[in-house]
Amino acid sequence: MGTLAALLKSRGHHVRGSDQHVYPPMSDFLQAEGIPIADGYAAANITGDVDLVVVGNAISRGNPELETVLERKIRYCSLPEAIRDHFLWGSESVVIAGTHGKTTTTALTGWLLAHAGMDPTVLVGGIALNLGEGGSSYRIGHGRHFVIEGDEYDSAFFDKTAKFLKYLPDVAVVSNIEFDHADIYADLDAVRTAFRRLVNLVPRNGLLLLGADSPHALALREAAVSPVETFGLAEGSTWQAWDVEHAGGVTRFQVTRGGEPFGRFESPLLGVHNVRNALAAIAVGAFAGLAAVDLAHGLRRFRGIKRRLETVGVARGVTVLDDFAHHPTAVRETLAALRTGYPGHRIWAVFEPRSASSCRRVFQDDFAAAFGAADEVIVAGVFRSTLPEAERLSPDQLVSDLRARGRHARFIPDVDAIVRVVAAESRDGDVVVLMSNGAFGGIHGHLLRALA
Repeated sequence: MGTLAALLKSRGHHVRGSDQHVYPPMSDFLQAEGIPIADGYAAANITGDVDLVVVGNAISRGNPELETVLERKIRYCSLPEAIRDHFLWGSESVVIAGTHGKTTTTALTGWLLAHAGMDPTVLVGGIALNLGEGGSSYRIGHGRHFVIEGDEYDSAFFDKTAKFLKYLPDVAVVSNIEFDHADIYADLDAVRTAFRRLVNLVPRNGLLLLGADSPHALALREAAVSPVETFGLAEGSTWQAWDVEHAGGVTRFQVTRGGEPFGRFESPLLGVHNVRNALAAIAVGAFAGLAAVDLAHGLRRFRGIKRRLETVGVARGVTVLDDFAHHPTAVRETLAALRTGYPGHRIWAVFEPRSASSCRRVFQDDFAAAFGAADEVIVAGVFRSTLPEAERLSPDQLVSDLRARGRHARFIPDVDAIVRVVAAESRDGDVVVLMSNGAFGGIHGHLLRALA
């Protein structure tokens, strides 16, 4: 919602917002954009000068502002409807979707187009460091492209379909498909259905790009009416990366297009998963008419996303990283990337089960397998403690399973206690990655102060 507010304001709309709690980096971002936020929901926030209310998908019946909007019959819509109606009808829409990697791929795709002078508009669900002086979640351009992160989460209390179904895709990227969002999808088939509906929206003169290393994404080829290209490390991919190597904090790889050499690329991002993200962005750029040399030059200058293996500080020789990983696959890929980027270093994984899926028992066994590349694992308390115990992730069982796999793991529910343990036991050269999709009780600053 914060990103949309900033985007609308940039088009001359008068915007203000309400929220019960805005995660600090986004609240700081909105403040810098001059957008006032009412702290907490109240009917009084819906004043007589309100023309349109954008209802976020976290809002449900009983919310005092929503009830006022319904009673007074003020115009309202969902976030994806607002984006579509205000921005997308006149644009060439590039929708970046998939269970993992959406934010990085969206930001990178937008940056490659912008760096090459195509002046796209970009809307991303994170703070991209290449957008704006200090990073931004959007970019206003005057070119024909609108690059947008395509979220499969639902749209609003009155519309339980995926957000990305409103985004009018001319180009759609589906990098991967796994079961996620257990609070709104019953099973993997329900997730796959949502993505099939997205694929069905791409026109015959558009392009569908599918992740060749994800069987469920690749299976969408059968549902496509548009042209289809694939990308990945798998043999036979339209866009294939090979000869991947990491050295000196840089990932290098070769790319073939249709089996023919396309170019050699260098990325500042760690991990094979980010090679796949880069391939998707390169393929979109090529479809837009960019040459390999321009794409390679832009990729080298990509600065990444806040909260995606972001270094928040180094104290007493200990590197502290922040990462958004909250799905077992994301945890596994993040730790694998760290193992590649920091060979020989001891890696701490401090994990807060916070998202609607990670708090649920459905991923209990998957999480036990996800921390294999960590030397030390600390599991924090489950954020959504109101879930029935039978449905809730068990930290004790997770720790027990990790120990059975040879990991040194502990359950420490309190943030202050976690900070004390890590500060006391970490040593020069250690890498600590703090994994959560929320604020994690401000642990990042607490830990750096304790280490210092």
